[in-house]
Amino acid sequence: MRFDFDNEVDKFGISSVKWEFISDAHHNTRQTDLTHPKHGQDRLLPLWVADMDFRCPPPVVDALVERAKRGVFGYCTPTDSYFEAVINWFARRYGRTIQRDWIVMTPGVVPAINLMIQTYTQPGDKIIIQRPVYHPFTNSIVNNNRVVVSNSLVLQDGRYQMDFDDLAQKASDPAVKMAILCSPHNPVSRVWSRAELTRFGEICLDNDVLVISDEIHCDLLFSGVEFTSFANISERFAQNSIVCTAPSKTFNLAGMKLSNIIIPNEALRTPLTKTMVQIGLHNTNSFGFVAAEAAYNFGEEWLTAVLDYIETNYNFMKTYLAEHLPQLHLLPAEGTYLVWLDCRALGLTPAERKKLIFEDARVYLDEGEMFGPEGEGFERINLACPRALLAEALDRLAAVIGKQ
Repeated sequence: MRFDFDNEVDKFGISSVKWEFISDAHHNTRQTDLTHPKHGQDRLLPLWVADMDFRCPPPVVDALVERAKRGVFGYCTPTDSYFEAVINWFARRYGRTIQRDWIVMTPGVVPAINLMIQTYTQPGDKIIIQRPVYHPFTNSIVNNNRVVVSNSLVLQDGRYQMDFDDLAQKASDPAVKMAILCSPHNPVSRVWSRAELTRFGEICLDNDVLVISDEIHCDLLFSGVEFTSFANISERFAQNSIVCTAPSKTFNLAGMKLSNIIIPNEALRTPLTKTMVQIGLHNTNSFGFVAAEAAYNFGEEWLTAVLDYIETNYNFMKTYLAEHLPQLHLLPAEGTYLVWLDCRALGLTPAERKKLIFEDARVYLDEGEMFGPEGEGFERINLACPRALLAEALDRLAAVIGKQ
């Protein structure tokens, strides 16, 4: 089947966060029409939040339409076929055996991480993250009155690495109770090797630190890159970890608010489900599991095609920068559809860089500072968009940077 990723999809009138809203420094949003085509060449081009600009796989759309035609939207719960679809997906693609009882459904990975922080730690406890990293990790820790400890990544020879000596030193603090692993890593696009994950896991085990592995981007891999699920490495790791998965990034279903949290260890699973009951979180979105089941069963062909398109976008951008914007350095991409752009050579402050990109070029990106102070001087760019839109954004950047 052929899929059309080149033509821009109409995203107006559906309350699209990416296209109809602007976020401020505190991540509050306000509605805007600056991205509307009526503004022509002056419209703001959003390449920010992790949301594809492509239509979902046709089987997902068909399944949702058929479900909506029934005209009944009361309480629902997933059936055996849903759990079979999830289990078969991970068995088929990653050789991981998952039992149905291990799956805890939540309305997204970020809510799940907040629930886990509340369940397994106490106010004042310390939690390790690896900045620059997905900013809701920091928010979840701070908002729950826990303490952020950054085992910051090290940029070495143009590629980010884990600092294991620093990790071992920080994990040895008895106040550190949890480590949140971003795998694949957002925003630096690293897909951690089995050896890296093993060393990370051994340090956490040696210091009785629970690992929360956010693997929401695990299906989004570049050519020749292999993904290793943290819990697949050993039974010891599986028993000391919780793996967060979802179809949302893979199939552009974030608005369905559905994730599958994999917890083999019953001693960990039971307290989390108890927390969910205590706050009344025990129902699911009736459309979410319909979409996810269709995606896992019939969306693989679409995923193969979209990954090829995204990687071609990456190569296009890499070539463009080399020819027109050598001041900017695009870091090697291994996974996700989010790339990390080094803008430090411009010599601008964060405020100056934001003005140049957002106000002068009219391109909406995620500033690197959002992901922690280690991200200063960088920008995160979403490549899951039509190539013409990406090309226009790059042309605008080249035009304003050329005037510097």
